[in-house]
Amino acid sequence: MAKKSGPATSATTLASWLATRIDRSVGWSRLPTAFGIAVLIGLRNALRADNLFDTGRAPGGSPPPEDAAYLSARTLDGTYNNLEHPLMGSVGSRFGRNAPLAQTFPESSEQLLDPNPRLISRRLLTRDEFIPATTLNVLAAAWIQFEVHDWFSHNTVEAEPWTVPLDGNDPWPQRPMQIRRTAPDPCPDASGPPTFVTQDTHWWDGSQVYGGTRVIADALRTGSGGTLRLDGQGLPPADVEALASTSETAVNFWVGLAILHSLFMREHNAICEHLAACHPEMSDQELYDKARLVNTALMAKIHTIDWTPAIIGHPTTVFAMNSNWSGILGERLGNLFRRQPHNALLRGIPGSPTSLHNVPYSLTEEFVAVYRMHPLIPDRFVLRSASDDSVIAEHELPDLAVQHVRTRFSETSIENIIYSFGRANPGALTLHNFPRHLQRLERPDGSILDLAAIDVLRVRERGVPRYNEFRRMLRLRPVSSFGELTDDPVVAKELAAIYGDVERVDLMVGLYAEPKPKGFGFSDTAFRIFVLMASRRLESDRFFTTDFRPQIYTPEGIAWVRDNSMRSVLLRHFPSLHAALDGVANPFAPWTPVWASGSTE
Repeated sequence: MAKKSGPATSATTLASWLATRIDRSVGWSRLPTAFGIAVLIGLRNALRADNLFDTGRAPGGSPPPEDAAYLSARTLDGTYNNLEHPLMGSVGSRFGRNAPLAQTFPESSEQLLDPNPRLISRRLLTRDEFIPATTLNVLAAAWIQFEVHDWFSHNTVEAEPWTVPLDGNDPWPQRPMQIRRTAPDPCPDASGPPTFVTQDTHWWDGSQVYGGTRVIADALRTGSGGTLRLDGQGLPPADVEALASTSETAVNFWVGLAILHSLFMREHNAICEHLAACHPEMSDQELYDKARLVNTALMAKIHTIDWTPAIIGHPTTVFAMNSNWSGILGERLGNLFRRQPHNALLRGIPGSPTSLHNVPYSLTEEFVAVYRMHPLIPDRFVLRSASDDSVIAEHELPDLAVQHVRTRFSETSIENIIYSFGRANPGALTLHNFPRHLQRLERPDGSILDLAAIDVLRVRERGVPRYNEFRRMLRLRPVSSFGELTDDPVVAKELAAIYGDVERVDLMVGLYAEPKPKGFGFSDTAFRIFVLMASRRLESDRFFTTDFRPQIYTPEGIAWVRDNSMRSVLLRHFPSLHAALDGVANPFAPWTPVWASGSTE
């Protein structure tokens, strides 16, 4: 396993060095937008050069495809996205790394449990009082879980679980606490650090909507016009739910995910109807494949230009994310250069040449680690009427879990649920704000989990560096004291009491504790991984780059992606939400319609 680094021009190297120096001395977020963008571009180049590491590919593979459909359509298992390396990013591929491989050996078993993950859960993460993220809504919290279910998953194994000691005052009902281990790589390299493989593809391919196995993918289809099956409640039919009931994604299903699955299955069908009207010669399979391409690209666009600017609302990052999609020229000016070779910086990543930056594409364990965002989920939900803002019902989080989804959908309309999520704030990504119901999560099989303790242990178990070492590997200054880590002196004392040495602070704890840049919902340290990986996920995928073109998507498909956003998707399928969205610039920001502004929660 080795990093494959490519040559960098002297100009790029100098710009990266200068950007790093400016960032460390001033901070990109304190600069005017134009200078801040230049620094972020330099930082991204530095990260590309120094923080992409290939862990190799485990043996095994996929049989050659029976036909040439893979040339213009996504495959179920992610093979043949890269035509030169068909297995790249496919199911069973290893997670890559952003940390040097020598730093990814996990600590000893004793160190992995020190400080005790359950102690951290109870004393540093427990939500004493709900701390809202006032610039976001709960729809944004549901969205990121919806997307994560597309991006990555690890299997676990029952054998030799981690045993977490409990003190005498801990009310946990099972003693000692046991946490399943992450499933190891079935074909590890004996000479390197442990590796882990994904149960999904590494590609941004909409697998959470379309299914990750042939059985489920086929069961979701009507067999006519490329469309997907939805029942009278707007949900996948019960027989499909039964097929998926044992998967980790299905176990974690809840009302927040249900509304987004329903929304984008409806969107798929709308795309199919539009394409069928324009291309009556297309078969069921062709319509399905084209609609999946379009729907997936639209989800990627929504995440890039709607969700991300909502959670990191700094003017510089808002411009940067829009530039990722449309280029720094913007769509209107970019069209003036459409006959010229497509430059990603000027005209956006979609349609540009595919670029791996000399490292085979994969998502990374560090990327997984910074996406631990459970504090976004509230413990209490108020359901309101979309027509007059009146309170319909109040529920605790368990009332919205998988076994209650159909009951909630039968009690009120999906429009009311979407509206209620749009009106309410999620939790802030900070200490002392982990959902209490997720610290004692009762699963359908009767088992009980503390997701806060599990989150802490998972980052350690997979060899992701602790907070200060994580900052060093990203060329950020390590903090020298607990007081420097947080601007809250009470929290600094709590951290000191548990960790003793600032070098022992867990990555997740440090990310929650550090002060955030203006407009940010998560930490600047975590943001460095986004700077690197947000563009990489797009620019490594041929269906967002060289094959993002009318010949593959159809002209109507390209136009659908270009002309739509989260707002238009919501209003296409739920036009009664028009008044609620009036005056709302971003559907992932709090909905505060004029006629509802006087109400309180």
